[in-house]
Amino acid sequence: MEKVKVNSQKINISFTVNGEQQKLQVEATKRLVDILREDLSLTGAKISCEIGRCGACSVEVDGELVNSCLMRAYQLNGKSIHTVESLSENGLHEIQKAFLEEGGFQCGYCTPGMIMAVKALLEKNKKPTDEEILEALSGNICRCTGYAGIIRSVKKVIQAI
Repeated sequence: MEKVKVNSQKINISFTVNGEQQKLQVEATKRLVDILREDLSLTGAKISCEIGRCGACSVEVDGELVNSCLMRAYQLNGKSIHTVESLSENGLHEIQKAFLEEGGFQCGYCTPGMIMAVKALLEKNKKPTDEEILEALSGNICRCTGYAGIIRSVKKVIQAI
């Protein structure tokens, strides 16, 4: 059975991803997560729930944490996007190191979104309370770790900065 395309109108968009200017022609309603993965080969943001509940696809758009499965191409013009790939341009980021050292992941599927959520938290608050950490991670679901390793990882990063 052939897929029916409801809105196949293509638009030209211009935005930056991890500091690099991008100009694409894509369907207006194409999801940001699909643009990242299919058009730009940036596969850090994972596709999971597809309805903005799990956080596996979290990225920063103009400095705000967003679920890239909920953003559409027509919303991207002129935006600045940072993905988990941007953190390791000069070796592992402190957050990534802490997740490795403290067992902040098992299967790793949620890890990019968790790391981006921690980054967003620490950019706004260098010394968050336990409650603020839990609130910042509340949009990200992990089905493997039980969260203890994730919380240890966040606390290790906080101590290091």
